[in-house]
Amino acid sequence: MSHSDTFIEEVTEEVRRDKFFAFLKKYGWIGIAAVVALVGGAAYNEYAKSQARAQAEATGDAVTAALGAETSEARAEALATVPAEGEARVVVAMLRAGELYDAGDIKGAMAALAPLTADAMLDPVFRDLAVLKTAMIGATEIKPEDRISQLAGIASPGAPYRLLAEEQIAAAQAEMGDVQAAVEGLRAISQDVEASNALRRRAAQMIVALGADPLAE
Repeated sequence: MSHSDTFIEEVTEEVRRDKFFAFLKKYGWIGIAAVVALVGGAAYNEYAKSQARAQAEATGDAVTAALGAETSEARAEALATVPAEGEARVVVAMLRAGELYDAGDIKGAMAALAPLTADAMLDPVFRDLAVLKTAMIGATEIKPEDRISQLAGIASPGAPYRLLAEEQIAAAQAEMGDVQAAVEGLRAISQDVEASNALRRRAAQMIVALGADPLAE
């Protein structure tokens, strides 16, 4: 290789280096920013997980402490102070409603569930359960026709508590004196393939209590 060829190669390589460093100087910050974002994102993700874990543990400890109180009134009062978010909020509200009901405070129990029944963004599994529990614990406070109206919304095909809602609707119909409708609804439940054995037995017992034959068509 001649001296001229060597010189040309050296110059070419130098030009490439200059272009490379110029490129880095102009666009290198993008790569640095990407690396920082990647590392920062991973660190934040771990931090968020740690915070969520700590919050869940704190909520669990608070619920355990609240349920350790001696009376239903004290447990309900303690549960009212438990800081909870997301699904934990639902669990705490359900527990508090149960304690208030056991303490004889039916209206208070219904009030504890009210935010859940009105939350359109809440998972239907939780919202429908709150509606069902409200109708059940509020049977002495809510008119039967109003309970039927509330329960109709969660008794549609595919709803998670459809059969239990239908059972409560039948009970409300019987309370109103519409025995025929109640019996028909209970018979439908007893013949539903999705009904549990316990639910079928309850339906049959209610039909008998209403003076009808569970096996009649």
